[in-house]
Amino acid sequence: MSKIVQFCKECVAELRKVVWPTRDDVFSSVKVVLISTVVVAILLGFIDYVLVAALNRIF
Repeated sequence: MSKIVQFCKECVAELRKVVWPTRDDVFSSVKVVLISTVVVAILLGFIDYVLVAALNRIF
């Protein structure tokens, strides 16, 4: 049981050393992820549309 308590104490000590991102950093990262996701989705949708149109012309 003492090893578990020691482990928990060490975890808390390590978490206090962590430099957490600021609110602005988090929001800017979220914006980058959302914009990237939308751009990739549009690109993949366009590629899918082109490939389906090409296959429909062939068959």
